[in-house]
Order: sequence, then structure tokens, then C-alpha cells
Amino acid sequence: MVFIICLFIGILTAFVGSLVGLGGGVILIPCLLLLHQFVPGFEWATPQAMVGISLITMVFTSLSSSLTYLKEGRVDYKTAILFLTGSIPGSMIGSWLNQFMDTEVFSLYFGFLIIIISFLFFFKRTSKRKNVTGNNIRVFQINGEKYQYSVSTPFAFLLSLIVGTLSGLFGIGGGSIMVPAMILLFGFPVHIATATSMFMIFFVSIIGASTHIALGHIEWQYLFFFIPGAWIGGRLGARINQLLKGKTLEWILRITLIVIGLRMIINGLTA
Repeated sequence: MVFIICLFIGILTAFVGSLVGLGGGVILIPCLLLLHQFVPGFEWATPQAMVGISLITMVFTSLSSSLTYLKEGRVDYKTAILFLTGSIPGSMIGSWLNQFMDTEVFSLYFGFLIIIISFLFFFKRTSKRKNVTGNNIRVFQINGEKYQYSVSTPFAFLLSLIVGTLSGLFGIGGGSIMVPAMILLFGFPVHIATATSMFMIFFVSIIGASTHIALGHIEWQYLFFFIPGAWIGGRLGARINQLLKGKTLEWILRITLIVIGLRMIINGLTA
């Protein structure tokens, strides 16, 4: 029974995470919290074990979905590498700062920030930009439509450094901020933003997972129940992403961000 539940949760969280580029950890951890409280057989799900399993699961989720996205040419890997130069050291800084701050209070306000970000998608903007000027102009073809956007190297590094720090500080996936930032600030098409985010999450998750493995936080006998679900859900989410229109994906992303924001607010109020 435990195997079936873990497999189902792995598929569900990987599917949603891959679909909108958020990784899935923000769904997996609340699920394990509920199971730990109400379902026999999940007594092992301590906070450290949950985070460790979440990060390793995201490695397989992001790898399976990234392979699909790379095959379809939807990953802006050059910009992803630029973002990683800031987000990786940022996540280390945030994890270090976490020990000095009352993160419960900050989670409350950060939850409101995430919800505000989700509502920014209501503002009308041009997602298909023409005659883009500047350095690092990127061009992609999606469903016969040509998209162009420009990425400022200093701004991209600074933004990813901030996002990485917030991710490490609050214990959330950087994709919940990075995907909206790519869409709203740089003009990424939503399909490219989600695919690029999953590509980045693969590398960030490896670093985080390695830390938890070294600290002995992994419950290996249960982890192997989640991995098949993560692989299946990651590929399935990437496939469905390619079939949906950009506006539909933005609605899914908006709703997911609201759920994440509410979760963080609740965590801040009940801590």
C-alpha cells in the first residue's frame, strides 16, 4: 500500500512540477506532511527525510522532463547556464542565512509576495515581441510562431542570485520565482520559461540532494518508491506542456503560484 501511494504521489508531483516548471517539491512535501500525520506507514517522514526525498525526486523529475524539452528545442540552455551562475551560490548563501532569521515570519510575507506575482499575469503584455534590441537576443520557434527576447547578463545574474538566496532561505524551489521572472521581466514565452526552469532545477537539485545524502537524511528504502513515479510524471508533464496553449499554461502557473503562496502564509501563521 505504501509503495502504491508513493508511486502515485511521485507521478502527481512530477507531472505538475514539469508542466509549469516548478520542480514539484512544493507539492510533494505537503503531501508527505499529511501522510505522516494521518496514514500508518509514513512515520519515517521527518522534515529532513521529506526535503531529502523531495530533492532527489526532483533530480529525476527534471532530468526526464528536460530530455523531452531538449529534444523539442525548447530549452534556452545558454540563458539557463547564466542563471545558474547566480542561483547556485545564492542558494548556498540563503541556506546559511536561514539559521539567523525567523523564517516563519518571513514565510508569511513571502507567501503574499508569491500571490501578488501570480496576479501580475493578469496585466496585458506582449509575449511575442518583434524587433527586439540589445545583447544576447534569443529566438525560438513554437508551433510555427517566432518569439524573440533579450537577456541582460548583469541583470540576469543579479536576479538569479536574489532568487537563489530566497530559495535557500525559505526552502522553496527557485522555479516558483524564476519562471514568473523569466516571463514578466525578460519576455520569455511560457513554454520556453517552463522548459528552461526544469533544466536549471536538474543541476540545483543535484547539489541540494548531495548535501542531504552526505548528512544521512535519506530514507533509501522509501526513496526508490518515488523515483519511478518522478520519471513517469516528468515525461508526462513535459508532453502535455507541448500540447497546451501558452494562455492555458499561464492559468495553470497562476493557480499553482496562488496555492504555493497560501501554503507559505499558512506555514507562517501556524509555526
